[in-house]
Amino acid sequence: MIAWVLGCVMSSSNLQAQANAITPDHIYHDNIKSVKFFQGGDPLSMPVYTIGSNEKLELSFDDLDNDVKNYYYSFVLCNADWTPAPVNQLDYLRGFSETRIQDYRLSSVALQRYTHYTVQLPGAKSYPVKSGNYLLKVYLDSDTSQLAFTRRMYVVENKAGITGFIQQPIAPKLFRTHQKINFEINTASLNIPNPFNQLKVVILQNYRWDNALTNLKPTYINGNILKYNAEQDCIMPAGKEYRWIDLRSFRLQTERVQRSEYHRNSTDVIAVPDVERADKVYQFIKDINGRYYLATLDDYNPNFEGDYASVHFSFAAPEPYAGYDMYIFGEFTNYELNDNNKLTYNGASRAYEGTLFLKQGYYNYIYGLVDKTTPNAKFSTELTEGDYWETENNYTILLYYRALGARSDELVASVTLNSILNRK
Repeated sequence: MIAWVLGCVMSSSNLQAQANAITPDHIYHDNIKSVKFFQGGDPLSMPVYTIGSNEKLELSFDDLDNDVKNYYYSFVLCNADWTPAPVNQLDYLRGFSETRIQDYRLSSVALQRYTHYTVQLPGAKSYPVKSGNYLLKVYLDSDTSQLAFTRRMYVVENKAGITGFIQQPIAPKLFRTHQKINFEINTASLNIPNPFNQLKVVILQNYRWDNALTNLKPTYINGNILKYNAEQDCIMPAGKEYRWIDLRSFRLQTERVQRSEYHRNSTDVIAVPDVERADKVYQFIKDINGRYYLATLDDYNPNFEGDYASVHFSFAAPEPYAGYDMYIFGEFTNYELNDNNKLTYNGASRAYEGTLFLKQGYYNYIYGLVDKTTPNAKFSTELTEGDYWETENNYTILLYYRALGARSDELVASVTLNSILNRK
């Protein structure tokens, strides 16, 4: 009997360890491409769902194996830091624990053959009833060990209010290069004896988690109003408007495309070489803040008729950045740093070079460096793109609340502020 109990405990521990090892927003197989997850009708939005509403999220992806597979999806409730919450699935999910994705279509017209899958979430047979961060897992044959990819999903139940604005920092060293987020929270609908421990605030710049601001504490509390306006808090490098490439047509020479090379079964697109912008005067260029969307200029449906091409990027540099690795970065790289989006310096062409396999659409991206000599160094665009306080950015503020005795963080409010529209 004791051995059986110990076995159950060890099995539970192994399952928890396996869950903790899952990486959000990660693709596990090279045959999976063009994963998009957004609010219905807006491919540039975050996948935010409001409890009890009729809102729908759209999930779509391509499988380059060009066959029909049994893909399933399920949800895992997570805390504010994306660690799995120790909550029974029955407490946060109604319906089936997993659901098969049944809407698919084989590609046509395109040289690259693939199967396009799509599903609307949450479905009638499986939906969340508790607010918080959710990890969406997509896997093969009802076997969670065969993960295809993961995506973050936000389920909000509006119990608090957030208002704020963006301004230039006061500090002289940051005045021209950073942006400061000032905001206040109204918690009148919540019972919060200890706001310093029960509330967690996260600020995302252009929906990125790699540089998110966390562990923020209010500087002033007046009844139900919590103000976050300390001079040194909530400040982020402003960056610069994202670069772009228009891949909506492989037949026409679209913006930022130098030339295309056509082969019997494939296409190569050579992008116009990019150059360093850190020392250039700021110039506003309307961008989509690092996102991408699938589209074609021809009268084709981009979902199952859009084609793929090997897109060759280059970043001109007289000599390599000593001690640094360079990456191309954006939603189309899952905001990750790995060998797929790492660039290699070519001494002959005096440029960093890299290739990505992309579907027809419109893409934003930036270049950045990681210091090889510093453990856990962060991705930085200071030397490649520059930082300018005038830059247009979106800042999403997420408010998490944990009731006394609760085992998970609820997402009770979210708001997105724009550095131009909400500038003071």
